[in-house]
Amino acid sequence: MSKPCRRATRAEIREQRRQKKRQEKILRAQRCASGARPRSPEPLPNGCSAFATIAEEKEAREDAVSKQARLLRQELPALLSQLERIPDPREPRKRRHKLTVLLLYGLLMFVFQFGSRRETNREMTRPQFLANLQLLFPEIEALPHADTLYRLLRDIDLAHLEQAHIDLVCRLIRGKSFRRYLINHCHPIAIDGSQKLAGDTLWAEELLQRSVGKDETRPTQYFVYVLEASLVFHNGLVIPLLSEFLEHALGDSEAQKQDCELRGFVRLSDRLKRLFPRLPILLMLDGLYANGPVMQRCLRAGWQFMIVLRDKDLPSVWEEFRALQPRQPQTLQQDWGRRQQRFSWVNDIEYAFGANGRFRLKLHVVVCEESWQQVNQQAATVTETARHAWLSSQPLSRENVHARCNLGARHRWGIEAGFLVEKHQGYHYEHAFALDWNAMRGYHLLMRLAHVFNTLARFTRQLRDLFRQLGVRGAIAFIRTSCAAPWLDSARMRILLTKPFLLQLE
Repeated sequence: MSKPCRRATRAEIREQRRQKKRQEKILRAQRCASGARPRSPEPLPNGCSAFATIAEEKEAREDAVSKQARLLRQELPALLSQLERIPDPREPRKRRHKLTVLLLYGLLMFVFQFGSRRETNREMTRPQFLANLQLLFPEIEALPHADTLYRLLRDIDLAHLEQAHIDLVCRLIRGKSFRRYLINHCHPIAIDGSQKLAGDTLWAEELLQRSVGKDETRPTQYFVYVLEASLVFHNGLVIPLLSEFLEHALGDSEAQKQDCELRGFVRLSDRLKRLFPRLPILLMLDGLYANGPVMQRCLRAGWQFMIVLRDKDLPSVWEEFRALQPRQPQTLQQDWGRRQQRFSWVNDIEYAFGANGRFRLKLHVVVCEESWQQVNQQAATVTETARHAWLSSQPLSRENVHARCNLGARHRWGIEAGFLVEKHQGYHYEHAFALDWNAMRGYHLLMRLAHVFNTLARFTRQLRDLFRQLGVRGAIAFIRTSCAAPWLDSARMRILLTKPFLLQLE
């Protein structure tokens, strides 16, 4: 029996923490002396409330609510005008609420980050909350029951709701809201898949299925999987764009294969081209999409791409890269934030695919090797390393490799960060809200649209300080609780709501 390792004492643990902090301070000073600028966001303040009096808190709450409402009201006329054109499936004699009011109610349900239909019923219909909502949005004469919205989403044509979302993004693009964050004059769009929910009940025929466990009698699990597309910018701004739900019937029935990400990508890329026919796009994809048909589809659509190239993918391309790289030494070394980077690339690598190699593409491969220093738990400064590789649709050079890799391809993680936000930070991505396929998709689209509005609020100059002080969830909760309590003075709010709102993204 081996002798157990000696356990550190309390004094030794404290001394180790002090040494770690001391080494981190020295490392930060060295980075600042060398001109390296940290790219990590500043932590949230950890102090007591900044308000000294009730009057100060009241003024701050009115200011925050009015700015959020003005942001929503700036886009609502065009949004509601489009929603009014949606065919209403309800019987005219039984309509108590306008279709636009129902959809606005559903949008606010996710803007305020309510976790369920039951919670929305309980909270939003309180007299004080209703009075404040009517002050902010005069279109709301009365709030419906959440089940009324469910019945509408169950029967409505969701293509119109998604088109309203797309038109909102198009207005932002035409207004040049994102012009400072483009990559080689292209809009960076990331596409990735995410599981929405899973269970052991087949409540809709569209559900995908799989076997779980390792024994012979493995139970069947049914799940919903969504292929998402989002605009992802290097400043952290992520704008949800399109959702493509995978359905069991859309698979290959002859091969007994259900729907998959690559099949969903074909449908999603067709919709993306139809909705944005002339938009210059840079697609950022993970290693699953490093194959000839996907790249050929992108090039035929006139899109650029940056695709993760894993070591096991495209062996002929890797063989060509390793053979040509010593003969064509094209490199760039630079410091980027805290990291020392070395880029090496080879252009015009020929890749053949299809039956007998009938299709051929010219690919460009770049590899980034980087290192950085950090302090480990033993208070020692160690050097960490990483390696990344991408396939590029455009030739690489010293002038564009930084933008395409660091500002573009590396920020593909933005869509995955968006998934984490929607799943674990208030949007309840993994909650169905309704066990009906059409209604479930409708709630999903309303959630993604609300995420757009909250993201714009976070990055707009008017609300930037509030989100930096309280964090995203804290700022949304601050606005929500301000609407739920008698904080808002109607006379002052009417004055604040008449002020113009200029969307300026930071």
